[in-house]
Amino acid sequence: MTHTIHIKNLEDIDRAAEQFLSEIGDNKLIAFYAPMGAGKTTFTTAICRHLGVNGDAVSSPTFAIINEYRTGNGEPMYHFDFYRINKVEEAYDIGLFDYLDSGYLCIMEWPENIEDILPEQTLKVSITVNDDLSRTISWED
Repeated sequence: MTHTIHIKNLEDIDRAAEQFLSEIGDNKLIAFYAPMGAGKTTFTTAICRHLGVNGDAVSSPTFAIINEYRTGNGEPMYHFDFYRINKVEEAYDIGLFDYLDSGYLCIMEWPENIEDILPEQTLKVSITVNDDLSRTISWED
């Protein structure tokens, strides 16, 4: 089944994040595919806000590769940015599978840089920038 969520503008992002979370079911491994500036981190921030993560804690893990947040119920969630990963061995070096196998929500930006080692159950989500600068989020399940 194809899922599509349209985000009209930044004011609409919290609604879209809530809808996204309600539609992904039990999926814990989420990979966002999108060009630079499409809103991967902004959408992740909206997801975190909906889950009760302290808003000040959310930032792009571009240099750290991974950020750990605590949701409102105290559970960890992990936010990856693989933009600076040049070899999959670097993902192994950070203990990637310890995080992915944790059972907690893992959101990944730039997953194409580790495509060969992504678990089969990873939900692959595309963010498209439309001509009117709105965004479309889509995935298959």
